[in-house]
Amino acid sequence: MGKDSGDPMSRCMNKRRFLLPALLLSITCMMQAQLQSENSFSSMPGSAMRMGFGARGMAMGNSLSAVYEDGGTSYYNPALVPFQSDKNLSASYGILSLDRSLNFLTYTVPLKPNAGLSISVINSGVANIDGRTSDGLQTGMTSTSEDAFMLSFGIRPKPNFSFGLTVKVYYSSLYQGIASTTAAFDVGIIYIPAQDITCAVVVQDINGHYKWDSSSLYGEFGKSYIEDFPLRKRIAIAWTPAAWPAVVTGELEFIGSDPLMRFGTEIYLVDVFALRAGIDQILFNREMPAKPSLGFLFHMNIFNRQTDFQYAYVFEPYSPSGIHILSIGLNF
Repeated sequence: MGKDSGDPMSRCMNKRRFLLPALLLSITCMMQAQLQSENSFSSMPGSAMRMGFGARGMAMGNSLSAVYEDGGTSYYNPALVPFQSDKNLSASYGILSLDRSLNFLTYTVPLKPNAGLSISVINSGVANIDGRTSDGLQTGMTSTSEDAFMLSFGIRPKPNFSFGLTVKVYYSSLYQGIASTTAAFDVGIIYIPAQDITCAVVVQDINGHYKWDSSSLYGEFGKSYIEDFPLRKRIAIAWTPAAWPAVVTGELEFIGSDPLMRFGTEIYLVDVFALRAGIDQILFNREMPAKPSLGFLFHMNIFNRQTDFQYAYVFEPYSPSGIHILSIGLNF
């Protein structure tokens, strides 16, 4: 047995101190169960990991699963990795409202003659949460975080066909002593039936889930709860017209049982500058508004290395302002 101070007031204050996180966790679990029963993917676990990756992807409506030109991102499809011709290091920084953060880092290296490897990290979270007891007394500032660590490998046995696998480790910290770690998998293929057409099929978050356990806070009164990630199934197509330096993309995705569509485009105005635009989260049931986006890319050489400066702005519904993503990439 633990040491008891014998002071009823102290015991009461200790209980009140942890009453708020207990209520938050209980309400979250009950709401999650209800929302899952209604097939609402927007409130299922891992939503921060589904916001996108980097300025290019988010500017083009996250419609990059079939875009291998200029080096694809394994976040969207691990089968894109073998098409990377040079080593690439890219970092992104997000500017979001409501004290949220969203940052990315990825390193991709080609493995000759026909394979590739990529390591990526996603960091997201909410800071400056004002902790209070049931009586309104401050207990200090707290934060939550959700991160993903990804290792992707892809191989291209034929010039017009590739497949890949991503192993992901998700880590989420909900409150002091309440955290969850899980592993999930992505698989994808790329097929190029014609010079200007690329097709892709991707399945993501296989086996993804969070398991919450509040025993560290409440001892024998703690409970365990499992939240499954929605399985993501996606088909995509990209068209690269011969008449101008551009790409037009479209995707149909099922997140759980909910279908949505997204589209994106990128066009080079000159060799070193491109404009991008897209629209994500086009829902058939109109549960939420769509998310338009736009951005640009600027190429330049620094120390004889091609360096990319990229920007994306995402119009985010239900938020005081949109999302700004700044990215820098280096080929070497």
